[in-house]
Amino acid sequence: MIGSLSALLAALSFAAPGGVPVAHAAAPKRPPIRHNWIPYGPKRKSEMAAYSKRHYGVRTNKLVPKVIVEHWTQSTDTASVISYFSHDVPDPELHELPIVCSHYLIDTRGRILQLVPLGLMCRHTVGLNDHAIGIEHVGMSDRGVMGNHAQLTASIRLTRFLRCSFHIQTRDIIGHNESLKSRFHHERVRALRNQTHDDMKTSTMRRYRQIVARQSCG
Repeated sequence: MIGSLSALLAALSFAAPGGVPVAHAAAPKRPPIRHNWIPYGPKRKSEMAAYSKRHYGVRTNKLVPKVIVEHWTQSTDTASVISYFSHDVPDPELHELPIVCSHYLIDTRGRILQLVPLGLMCRHTVGLNDHAIGIEHVGMSDRGVMGNHAQLTASIRLTRFLRCSFHIQTRDIIGHNESLKSRFHHERVRALRNQTHDDMKTSTMRRYRQIVARQSCG
C-alpha cells in the first residue's frame, strides 16, 4: 500500500526547476468518464423528493453539492453494482425508496462510470444525500482501494475535478465512515441520526486527502 501511495504522489506531481515536486498549476482537466445512466425516471424522482422531505425537511430531488463521499461496494464486479442500483425497490437495510445509488462508480481497472447526473440526489450516505456527491469504488476494503494504483489514480483525478468544479474544500472530502463528523450532516429521523457504514475510515481518508491536497485547482 505504501509503495502505491508513493508512486501515486509522484505520478500526480510535477517537478519544478531543480527537481522539487510541486502541485500541478493548471486547472484540472475532466478525467475520462463513461456515461452509464441507471434508470431515474419520474417515479424515482418523486420518491427521492419524498425521501428528502422526510429526512431533510425539503421536498426536492435536486442535489446541492457541498461534500464528496468515498465508498467501496463490498463486491468484486461492476455489473452487479449497476444492476443493484438500477432496480428501484426498497433497500434491504433501511427499507426505503428509492433504491440506493451513487453518482460515480470506479472499477478495478480505473474506469470511471457516471451513473446519475449531478443535478440529482442519490441515496448513498444517511444525513448527507442532499449535499453529497457519491463515488463508489468496486472493492472489498479500504486497503484494496488504496492499494490498486489504477483505481486510486482515477479516484483522485475524479475527486480533484469535482472538488475544483464545485469549490468543495478538502476537509469536505470524506469517507462514508466519517459521515457523522461532517459539518453538513443533518437527519430528521431520530433512529438514523447515528447511522453510518464502515467503508473508507478516517485513517484511510487522511492519506487520501493528503494526495488531494497536493493538487491545486489552478
